[in-house]
Amino acid sequence: MNSKRNSSSSAASTNGRATSISAVAARAGVSIATVSRVLNDSKPVSAETRERVETAVAALGYRANALARSLMRGESRLLLVLVPDFANPFYSEIVKGVESAARRGGYSIVLSGTSDTVSRDSQSLDALYNRLADGVISLANFQQMQPLLQEIPDLPWVSCSEFIPDSGIPHASIDHQQAAIDAVQYLINRGRRRIALISADENYLWARQRHAGYEQALRRAGIELDPQLVRIARGTDYSFGMEAAGALLALETSPDALFAVSDTLAIGAIKAFRRAGRRVPEDIAVVGFDNIPLSQVFEPTLTTIAQPMFELGAAAAELLLEQLAGGMPQSRTLQHALVVRESA
Repeated sequence: MNSKRNSSSSAASTNGRATSISAVAARAGVSIATVSRVLNDSKPVSAETRERVETAVAALGYRANALARSLMRGESRLLLVLVPDFANPFYSEIVKGVESAARRGGYSIVLSGTSDTVSRDSQSLDALYNRLADGVISLANFQQMQPLLQEIPDLPWVSCSEFIPDSGIPHASIDHQQAAIDAVQYLINRGRRRIALISADENYLWARQRHAGYEQALRRAGIELDPQLVRIARGTDYSFGMEAAGALLALETSPDALFAVSDTLAIGAIKAFRRAGRRVPEDIAVVGFDNIPLSQVFEPTLTTIAQPMFELGAAAAELLLEQLAGGMPQSRTLQHALVVRESA
C-alpha cells in the first residue's frame, strides 16, 4: 500500500513540481485541448481516446481535473495577466492599474511571463486550459499568443498596449503613431535635422507604429530618410540602448537628435553619448517614450511621451470585467502627452 502511494507521488511530480496537463497529453499521445475536453466533459471524444487520457491521468497522478470541473460550473475570480518583461518598469506600472481595477471588481490577478505561458510545461497554460482563470489581459506580442487563442477560442481576452487592429479582441492603448509624430516634430521644431531612431522588436505593433510615426514626421518636414540613422535594438533594456547608440556614434556624421521608442532605450543611449563625450541636449537631443518613474530623476531628466500606464492597465481590466459580465466592450484609445524636460 505504501509503495503504491509512493509510486503515485513520485509520478505526480517532476523536479518537485506538480504534473502538468501537457505531460498528460504527451503520455496519452493527444493534444492538450483533447485532455481538457476529457477532464471537463466539454466536448465529446471517442471511448478509446478517453481511456488513454484517463490512464495517463491515473499514471501521472494528475489532480487538477476535479478542481477544474468545479470551476467550469462557476468562476475563479482570478484574471491572468501576461507580461513580456518583468524587468521593464513600463509593464509594472500597467500591472498596478490592472490590479487596482480588478480588486474593485472583486477579482485578483495572477502574473505570468509570456515565454512561460506558451511553453509546453507551463502552469499558466494549465490554468487557461482548465479555466482556473476567468480571463486574460495580455501585454504580449499578439502574434505569439494567436495559437493559444485559436485553441481556446471562447476564452475572454483583452489586449493592453499591444494589439492587432480588426482582430475582434478588445484593447486599451494609445495612438502610438501620432505620439511618435509629436515627439519627432518637437525635435524638428527645436532645429534638429539629423534625427536618429532607436526602435525595438518590430514584431510588436507599437514598435512598428512608432517607427512609422518617426518616418511620417520627417517626410512631412521635407527631411530625407537616412537608413543609417535607424537602429533596431535587441531588446528594451538600458544596455541595448547603449549598444544601439554606440552604433550611431560610429557613423561618419553623428545624429544631432534621437527619438527612442522607450525610456529605457533612451536612458541607455544618453549614457553612451555621455561616455563618448557628447553633451545632451547640446550635441544630441534625446526624446524617449513611456514616462517611466526613472525618467524624472535621471540626469538629465528625460523629455518623453507620457503614456497613462496606470490608466491603461485599469482600462484593460474594466474591459475584461465588462466582457465577463456578458457585455460587448468597445476598445479604448487613451491620450498621450509630450513631457518636456532637460534632455531635449
